[in-house]
Amino acid sequence: MDITTVFGTVSGGSNPSGCTKDIMPKEYKDLIKKVPKGVLNEINKLEKAGFEAYMVGGCVRDLVLENKPKDWDIATNAKPEEIMPLFEKTVYENDFGTVLVINENVKDETLRQIEITPYRIEAKYSDFRHPDEVKFSDKLEDDLRRRDFTMNALALDSKGHLTDMFDGIKDIEKKTIRTVGKPDERFKEDALRMLRAVRFSVQLGFTVSHETMESIIKNADLIKKISAERIRDEFVKIMMSPFPAVGITMLHKSGLLKNIIPELEEGVGCEQLGEHIYDVWNHLLHAVQHSADKGLPFEIRMAALFHDIGKPRSRRFDSTKGNGKGKYTFYGHEVIGARMAKKIMERLKFPRKDIELVEKLVRNHMFFSDTEKITLSAVRRIITKVGKENIWTLMNVREADRVGMKKKETPYRLRKYFAMIEEALRDPISVGQLKIDGNFMMKELGVKPGPRMGWILHALLEEVLDDPSKNTVEHLSALVKSLDMLPDDALETMGERGKEKKEELEEKEISQLHKKHGVE
Repeated sequence: MDITTVFGTVSGGSNPSGCTKDIMPKEYKDLIKKVPKGVLNEINKLEKAGFEAYMVGGCVRDLVLENKPKDWDIATNAKPEEIMPLFEKTVYENDFGTVLVINENVKDETLRQIEITPYRIEAKYSDFRHPDEVKFSDKLEDDLRRRDFTMNALALDSKGHLTDMFDGIKDIEKKTIRTVGKPDERFKEDALRMLRAVRFSVQLGFTVSHETMESIIKNADLIKKISAERIRDEFVKIMMSPFPAVGITMLHKSGLLKNIIPELEEGVGCEQLGEHIYDVWNHLLHAVQHSADKGLPFEIRMAALFHDIGKPRSRRFDSTKGNGKGKYTFYGHEVIGARMAKKIMERLKFPRKDIELVEKLVRNHMFFSDTEKITLSAVRRIITKVGKENIWTLMNVREADRVGMKKKETPYRLRKYFAMIEEALRDPISVGQLKIDGNFMMKELGVKPGPRMGWILHALLEEVLDDPSKNTVEHLSALVKSLDMLPDDALETMGERGKEKKEELEEKEISQLHKKHGVE
């Protein structure tokens, strides 16, 4: 298609888009009104210097979709040495001609760094990752031809003229992901584009075209040529999309998953029986999708995906169980799974803190398994093991596990866990809450250690529980002097009364917790 063709209409003129207002489809003629002034200012600087400049790629696609662009990319026929003098602060440290324009004093984060790149022609990709050489061009057409998908091969100038050489608008309207030109060529240029196709599909709710998917299946093994870091970044975006389970399924069916996380495919067809109606594979997909449906953070989604990944390697059939029918057991699968999750995330170069947290969540996800056997002291131990800051994260993983079994989201068992955790986390009512302690009483008030000191402290506690405003060093010190003058029997009576008051309030608070969660 000629560069002057826009939406199937040919128009003359020096503007490469050839687009004029009278032929611009009404639904897209106002795209320019959605572009921030900061971006238009950068384009105007290039145009005033005599150069062409267009917004290109994902930002234009997002404008068409009525989504807010996450970043802004500008393409121009200016070369790096011609771009940099036009802007106050720039960074140029790459092999692709991209100049990063820095705008530090702006509130909109998307405008703080704007990439400006010369039109490029890219030669052969010997390593399936990077072009052997990058040549600059004077034609927008050359730059758009090298892009991955038609929806990303759109260009918008400062007057609102939209250039669409490859029917990207039609594909957006059909919600179709299709490569620019032959998919085999695009994927052999950069094999990461196969992962990007899956990522865009689950992010945007688009369908990958048949021809494009067939090419991904054919070239899936090329993903091995891509660095772990680049694969990781795309995988994270798939996991953080609205439909991670669909993304993982697409990776599996396309042959990409076996080259990225083959361990997950061990769960395909691995039956569990018992309470589980799904095999391990489908159980994990349901669990991770639940975590996405609830908008939970990345580490919970990863733990939900990996929590039972160790089951296929630990599965054993025990003929003595299941009332003589036999059943599968998975003893120690959480330990095996934690090790597997760690190795996978290390292989994909995840940050150490993310690896440690996901490993910890997978290792401990089986802790909450039987409300009849679990004790409050055991709950306190697991809180110590995973950390107060992670205990509710662990419960989210446990909930995803339950829902992945098609269990009710908040059954009695889960509600019981929540109540026990809150009880374990709450600060117990104790003399430790007083503004003075035994050491203070000995050093400052001359009270001797022994039973009398304990009685006094509990008497003080009763006073403070009735009126928290009295919990001051001055008031309590004066009260201690008065109490210390009482005989033992009277002081003991007051101390016991303080203990009873504390226990009464403890029972009331715990009762309210149980009522809150609907448990006994």
